[in-house]
Amino acid sequence: MRRMMAGNLLALLGVLACAPAQADWVPPVKGNDTGGIIAYTVAMQQDARQIAVDHCASYGKVVKFLAVDPRPGGYVSFACRWVPYGAAERPLRTLY
Repeated sequence: MRRMMAGNLLALLGVLACAPAQADWVPPVKGNDTGGIIAYTVAMQQDARQIAVDHCASYGKVVKFLAVDPRPGGYVSFACRWVPYGAAERPLRTLY
């Protein structure tokens, strides 16, 4: 019985060792009402500022860029802040 269990365990470990590893898929733009991140490869192909402005304007906030990690696999991070004092209107969201 022990030999059978050891053989099954060895076969299972062999299958797991040969299976490819896979990381979770992350969307190119991800965020919530406090801010978000844009994949650097997407930021190089599209207008990252407009993406962030549209994202924050959907929550009635303005954008402030925080950091850029300029390499493949890096991100452009931004924060969504409330409209500054003295502003008469809410931020505009562009619709194409």
